[in-house]
Formats: sequence, structure tokens, C-alpha cells
Amino acid sequence: MKKYIITSLALLLAVSFWNCEKDDICDATTPTTPKLIIEFYDTANPTELKNVTNLGIAETAFETGFAFNAVSKITVPLRTNQDNTTINFVLNGSDDDTTNDISDVITFNYSRINTYISRACGYKTTFILNDLDGLVIPTSNWISSFEIVQPNIINEDETHVKIYF
Repeated sequence: MKKYIITSLALLLAVSFWNCEKDDICDATTPTTPKLIIEFYDTANPTELKNVTNLGIAETAFETGFAFNAVSKITVPLRTNQDNTTINFVLNGSDDDTTNDISDVITFNYSRINTYISRACGYKTTFILNDLDGLVIPTSNWISSFEIVQPNIINEDETHVKIYF
């Protein structure tokens, strides 16, 4: 009985791979939904990149987020099921001391384009930041200004937004 079960499992496994088609596995090099690329710059010297220290970011609907330290460039995922994403950017927010946290909330407004890739990969979403209100910062506590450099978010090869602080 034991030999029959092992033989049956081996046959089932072989048939599974035999029926596998090219579209059943999404290749790791296949382009997927791109993230927003943000670079940070010095307000006093706008051509100079500036490292941000202990940056915590989180989409306002979620409690967990991402932590960054001593970087001038970050990638941020955008929501694929609606036309905006609101993110809390907390300077000093990735350390344990909450008394020195400084928050700015940014809403990214965009249109979405869903493109079918394959059966295995499904769809990818690309974004276009709105002309009039691509970024909205109601109050600025540590971010002094921003610039939309590339409104079409179709890949992660270029900077989309510059933030000055």
C-alpha cells in the first residue's frame, strides 16, 4: 500500500510539471506594478541631495509601514484599487523616541492604467499623477516644498517626485 501511494504521488507530480505551460510561472524579470520613486533635497541648496534620518512612512489606513535611515531616495507603493494614496511621512519616526516625531501627510492623486501581462503574472498597474493636484500637503511641518519631476509612473528607473526639506 505504501509503495502504491509513493508511486501515485510521483506520477501526480510528474503530470503536474508535464502540464505546466510557459504562462504558468511569472518570470522574475517581468515588469510589475512600479513604485513611486522619491528623492530628498536640501531646501537651502536645492541641487544637493539630502539624506533623511529615521524616516517612517505609513499609508494612513494601516498601522505598519516602512522605515528608512540615512537615505536620499526611497520607493513607495501606491494603492492599485483607488485613485489616491495618503501617506504619513514621519521625520524621526523610525526610532523608539516618539517625542521628536514630526509628521507631514501627503496625498498622491493619480489615474490608473491596468495592463494584462500574462496568466501567471496577472495585471500590472501604472499611474499618472494628476496635473493640478498630483500631490497635496495640507500643512507642512518639515517638508518645505515638492516637485513632480515625472508624472508618469511606468517604471522604477527614474525619479518621480522631489521633496525639499
